[in-house]
Amino acid sequence: MSATDKAKNKAQDLGGKAKEAVGKVTGDKSTQNEGKNDQTKSNLKDAGEKVKDAFKK
Repeated sequence: MSATDKAKNKAQDLGGKAKEAVGKVTGDKSTQNEGKNDQTKSNLKDAGEKVKDAFKK
């Protein structure tokens, strides 16, 4: 996995955590769920990159 991909995935994860926190504070379930979805997408991308890296070796 390239450093750029790692950075993008981490940024998406942190952004998702921020959205989730804002949603909790404001009581906005939509924003909270959107943040959770962003985190899930980031985790799936990381997993996919790790699988690709495993097959390269």
